[in-house]
Amino acid sequence: MEIQEKISEYLKALEAQRTAKNTIEAYRRDLSRMADALMEEHILAIDNVQELTLQSYIRQMEQSGRRPATVARAVASIKAFFRYLEKTGAFPQNPALQLKAPHIEKEIPHVLTPEETVRLLKQPDGNSVKCIRDRAMLELLYATGIRVSELIQLRVEDVNLPMEYLLCSQSRRERVIPFGRSARRALEEYLEHARPSMVRDASQQLLFTNLSGQQMSRQGFWKLVRQYAKAAGIQGEITPHTLRHSFAAHLVNNGADLYAVQEMMGFADLSAAQAYAKMHRVSVREEYTKAHPRE
Repeated sequence: MEIQEKISEYLKALEAQRTAKNTIEAYRRDLSRMADALMEEHILAIDNVQELTLQSYIRQMEQSGRRPATVARAVASIKAFFRYLEKTGAFPQNPALQLKAPHIEKEIPHVLTPEETVRLLKQPDGNSVKCIRDRAMLELLYATGIRVSELIQLRVEDVNLPMEYLLCSQSRRERVIPFGRSARRALEEYLEHARPSMVRDASQQLLFTNLSGQQMSRQGFWKLVRQYAKAAGIQGEITPHTLRHSFAAHLVNNGADLYAVQEMMGFADLSAAQAYAKMHRVSVREEYTKAHPRE
């Protein structure tokens, strides 16, 4: 069978597992690039792919100046693809088993200060349907640290207002995340005064929609965040992911357990959450340097 056919089969399997659309699209790009490179070497059939073939492709990526993070993601995609083929019996021996990803220095993510966060959350200041909706979305995003793709796919039934938690099941790692009184008040106002005006179709189960009652796009929400950040006087590039990082960093700075942060963020292991602990150590050093008389 041809490589592209197997890639299509794998992507359909991911869709059946309810893998996030963005994740599937990333796999599609990485595996299509691999297939194109193998085609240039006249390797069209999946049976002809060998370990040395894949190692040569990864070396070519590195030598062409691809960023380590890009190469590492490609390695992860290829390994996941061939694990699937091995599991389904297409390969008795996995040719991607020994592929090594380059080492990546984890960057400390950009976060907002608590003061900047408050200014941002106050920007949708008004009683219009749009302001009420935007206020609820921003409050919930910061209160839970979910991804924007998860936020726009939340259903009404995923939110438990009396118990103040939501069920996030849009990715592989289903998780229950609490939220506080500010987010609850914003959601109650939205559900009572805004959503009924936007959503006229009783079959529409999405919690947040655009003004026409249809699913909001990620790009549309990104634009809203940038506009509100600019209005709040916040410098630098601000994205919805900045609020996710800020959620985790502020929790850690205030003494939250790293395992709890890992669980709420949906990280597969603790190492990702440890980046926020590193940020906390950096901020402690900065504060010491600024405040100690002998410094």
